[in-house]
Amino acid sequence: MAVEPDKRPDVSDEALAAAADWFLLLQEGPEDAELKARLDRWLGSDSEHCLAWERTEKAWAAMGQVVPAMQSQWEYAPRSEARSDMRKPRAARHRAPWRRVAVAAAVVAALCLGIVIAPGLMLRLSADYSTSTAETRTITLQDGSTVTMAAATSIALDYGDGRRGIKLLTGEAYFEVAPDKDRPFTVEANGVRVEVLGTAFDVQLADGLTSIALAHGSVQASVEGSSATPPERLVPGDLLAVDPKSAVMTRDTIPVDEIANWRNGELYVVNATLGSVIDQIQRYHPAWISVPDAALAHQRVTGFYNLRQPDQALRALVEPYGGKVRSISSLARIVSRY
Repeated sequence: MAVEPDKRPDVSDEALAAAADWFLLLQEGPEDAELKARLDRWLGSDSEHCLAWERTEKAWAAMGQVVPAMQSQWEYAPRSEARSDMRKPRAARHRAPWRRVAVAAAVVAALCLGIVIAPGLMLRLSADYSTSTAETRTITLQDGSTVTMAAATSIALDYGDGRRGIKLLTGEAYFEVAPDKDRPFTVEANGVRVEVLGTAFDVQLADGLTSIALAHGSVQASVEGSSATPPERLVPGDLLAVDPKSAVMTRDTIPVDEIANWRNGELYVVNATLGSVIDQIQRYHPAWISVPDAALAHQRVTGFYNLRQPDQALRALVEPYGGKVRSISSLARIVSRY
């Protein structure tokens, strides 16, 4: 029975991105039995994975290409369809490697419409201010406070009646807050609340974490809805990474003069996961960057990277860990160790 589009279950961006990674890997190794077995396990581990895979293959099929390889895994596919057991499509059996690259580039383009463009459009509709790829912008608020927005960042304002509030919807921003003892300044970022009176600090959303770095003054960070985790007060040079899902807070330190150095086209990270650093580089790169190797993405790094040369920054980031950056036309970069 057909399911109306607005009745279909939601699929998270994370599941869709993972399905895209699997699709690209399968195009690179269509005869890899171990890869297919790993994909089967991933599909079987969560019903959302099957839905994400269905939408990925349908994006490809909608472009007029071959019948999807795992149509029998689709939640809404006719049950009479024969399972293809991940066989390589007939039309692709004799493709040269460059043809597989073209296939991967095409599916990335199709998926970007749903994974990147649509959510980005929704954020822009709900935002008061937004920046695009590689763009930074400084906004002066009505109380004299300023917000410097990193690339691919969106914020929404909540000012009035004793309130000075900002919601960081995506990306990263540096706040210089004008003192006002009667109106505390708050920043909300993915379930994390930062409260200040007058100070300067950076807030970043990357890799599922909310990070706060304090340049001067004092701020207090808390996880909304979590009574078990007490608020943390930061002093200058503190770097606090918060996982809103688990309410775990991790402290580190950073040189004050390196906080929000992206304003100068540089990126300085301290004990950050490689995946979170790629999230930050992504905001300065016109192509979609995929990291299908989870072990590589979880490696921790400390270092400087040049945001004005994002491809160079990617290579400098991953090569010490045996990683390679593969360009798929101008549409995508695939980061892996093979």
